[in-house]
Amino acid sequence: MTKPRYITIEGVIGAGKTSLAKKLGEYLDALIIYEQPEENPFLKDFYQDPQRYAFQAQIFFLLSRYRQQQENVQPDLFHEVMIADYLFAKDRIFAHLNLDDRELFLYDKVASMLEQTVQKPDLVVYLQSSPERLMYNIRQRGRSYERNISLEYITSLNEAYNKFFFHYTDTPLLVINSTQIDFVNNAEEFKDLAEQIMRPHYGLEYYSPAHQDSKLKKK
Repeated sequence: MTKPRYITIEGVIGAGKTSLAKKLGEYLDALIIYEQPEENPFLKDFYQDPQRYAFQAQIFFLLSRYRQQQENVQPDLFHEVMIADYLFAKDRIFAHLNLDDRELFLYDKVASMLEQTVQKPDLVVYLQSSPERLMYNIRQRGRSYERNISLEYITSLNEAYNKFFFHYTDTPLLVINSTQIDFVNNAEEFKDLAEQIMRPHYGLEYYSPAHQDSKLKKK
């Protein structure tokens, strides 16, 4: 098998997917595709009143991510690797968590049509973490529109992500236990992750850094 050329990095809010995408992109001289949540005009309202603004926020995310995928996820003569800090299919996690039945029915109609033309990555990296660590990271970065995020919501979202990726089979998947690592400030831990990500992959694999007393497992 060859090394992955199109990689997406996933994780719950606060997992560090954008930070890892940025560092990995610089390390590999890769084309980086960033999700841009701050451009969603309904996001702040959603965190303040989820029931009222969930559908508007979700549809905006779905359509803006689709447009970005169509514009940017194409072969690039100047970069051997492309890295995105989100997986298009993960949008359904939020939809199923936040929308009522009627809203979800309409969402599924639109999403199903769009998904047919979205390019799948060669590898998905899922940064798995604890709700407590996620909340810590969210508070540390201090984004104004995230101030109303609760531990209860992050816990529910974390469970939904774990369930989604437990059943995920569309592409090779590398699940990384990132609760106790600091790949942003620790050069050795980052290099270790980069080496794990850039080797050939097949199916589902789990990885925990050595200091967490775990070994690489394959399924």
